[in-house]
Amino acid sequence: MRLALLFGSLTLAFLLAVWTTQVPRPRPLDAPVAAFSAARAMTDVEQIARAPHPVGSTEHARVRAYLTARMTQLGLSPQEQAGPLSPGSIQRLKKAGGDPDAANNQAINLIGVLPGKDRSQPAVMLMAHYDTVVGSPGAADDSTGVGAVLEAVRAIKARGPIERDLVVLLTDAEELNLDGARIFFGGHPLRDRIGAVVNLEARGGGGRAAMFETGREAGPTVDLFRRAVARADGGTTATSLAVFMYERMPNGTDFTIPKDRGVGGLNFAFIGRPAQYHSADATPENLDKGGLQHIGSQALEAADALLRAPALPAKGPNTVYADVFGRWMLSHSAAMGWGLLCLTALLGGFAAWRARRATGLTAAQVGRGLLDGLWFASAGLVLAQAVRLLAGPVVTRHTSSETYYVLLRRLPWMEAGAVLTILALALLCLTGVRRLRPRTTAGIAAVLTLLVLLLGGFSPVMLGAGLIAVALSLWPVKAPASTTASPWGGWLGLIALVFLLGCIVQGAAPEAALLFVWPALLAAAAAALSALIGPDLTRPASLIPPAVAGVLGGAWLMGLGHFVFLGIGMDLPGALALIGLLALLFLRPLSPPVGATRPVLIGAAACLILACGLSLAAGFAEPKPAVAEALP
Repeated sequence: MRLALLFGSLTLAFLLAVWTTQVPRPRPLDAPVAAFSAARAMTDVEQIARAPHPVGSTEHARVRAYLTARMTQLGLSPQEQAGPLSPGSIQRLKKAGGDPDAANNQAINLIGVLPGKDRSQPAVMLMAHYDTVVGSPGAADDSTGVGAVLEAVRAIKARGPIERDLVVLLTDAEELNLDGARIFFGGHPLRDRIGAVVNLEARGGGGRAAMFETGREAGPTVDLFRRAVARADGGTTATSLAVFMYERMPNGTDFTIPKDRGVGGLNFAFIGRPAQYHSADATPENLDKGGLQHIGSQALEAADALLRAPALPAKGPNTVYADVFGRWMLSHSAAMGWGLLCLTALLGGFAAWRARRATGLTAAQVGRGLLDGLWFASAGLVLAQAVRLLAGPVVTRHTSSETYYVLLRRLPWMEAGAVLTILALALLCLTGVRRLRPRTTAGIAAVLTLLVLLLGGFSPVMLGAGLIAVALSLWPVKAPASTTASPWGGWLGLIALVFLLGCIVQGAAPEAALLFVWPALLAAAAAALSALIGPDLTRPASLIPPAVAGVLGGAWLMGLGHFVFLGIGMDLPGALALIGLLALLFLRPLSPPVGATRPVLIGAAACLILACGLSLAAGFAEPKPAVAEALP
């Protein structure tokens, strides 16, 4: 029964996660006039992305002329704003094979205005950049954004008069150093009228578009967005965790410039199909039309809500929020996280009280479950990194641009390998291998840590994780003598570990704490319900709550993990170990008895072998990028 529930819940969670990561169907040319249509937007994308159009190229001038004509057709009365390229941009363009002299060392923005009923109010800006890197047609980055902005303007006009002005800014030289945005916000007369910005970007060729960045103190803006996005095709992908993480990364987009000036707003991008990023393959034919529909529909609804609101959202405390299966958004105040943690403690305490009365549960058993979770997280960091190295070196774009683009093309292979690696380790953890083979486990952890440090470069994180994994592998723990030993200790120990992590993160960064708080609450609720049904966890009915929680919570975590990996998995695939740890919150009570672990061990071995094979295959499937030699 437990094995059937274990593998059944894993399968259903995976299928549900795959469904949640799908893009909406693109709307056709004859879609309602007030709706966003990917087919209509594609008529512009096809013209803009006919060929690469970096700053200074003939195609760049052609695209600018085309966009001027389109903005005129939409009634935006476009104007050009020229400004100097920064010295760094000039050098970067020359290095890539471009010609800044042909552009007179200038970037040229296109600016248009759709007047609102009250022109004294702060304006809303729709922004995207129309330049590309050398060698890439840029159908996604950022012709998709430009085409989506034009289609959104058409739909906004079709919906009737707006309350305040809409400013359309198509920036230049974003690919070089965000120069176009700097030029506008550095001196254009309209800059001080901008009250909110909706920016569109891309890193890849499609997939679901995420709202991944906001202005600072953006709680009211997120509340408005949450209500507006309910009307968007395919819902949204958005979480305060992504905003928190991006705030601490060195990356930047045009949105960075107004954000640093204190302007609020929303930043959208898709990052799927990474092989097309800055690639010759980034053509209109290869573009994900569903991804265009998703980003454009969200941008339309967000901009329209801002334009028609009685007043633009003021600054206010940040909220904690996340989409659920890409269709709904849940949000609460940062302080409420403490209340959810208290509820988690009450539910977990109730489950522990019932389990103690039924099975004689001890604090030592719960402590061993907590150590199991620490071992899993530390070993997962090392093992995922070791398997990842089979796909190529660990490097960022700042070290080697060519290697960066090579690895981007291999990213789907790396993700499959990392997922299977963490799944294999989770299955091993459920069998109690750390306790049954302590010396063997410790030796493997030590060897893998050494290999990771030698081949991947020294990392204090990897060294620390490896030492913890070795120490916990050798930690003296008595293996259960009975084949019917209760899993309560392992289950409640994991809940206690995640609860403690949630408390730490809630105190330091409440916007990111939902990653721990929400799964811990769901697991504690399932544990309390199981304790009511059958406190000894021997009745099949008592295993239904964790199985259902495993499907729902596991699917949510898998969907979140997919976007986390696309963002940081190239250099830190072990981030999925944390996702795996949280999934174990639901799977732990479904672990097989000691005498029935053979199928699970076989499954773990198969997953690990396949993970290594996929990582190795990446180098043969994607040996080099399409135009690496021509890219900055």
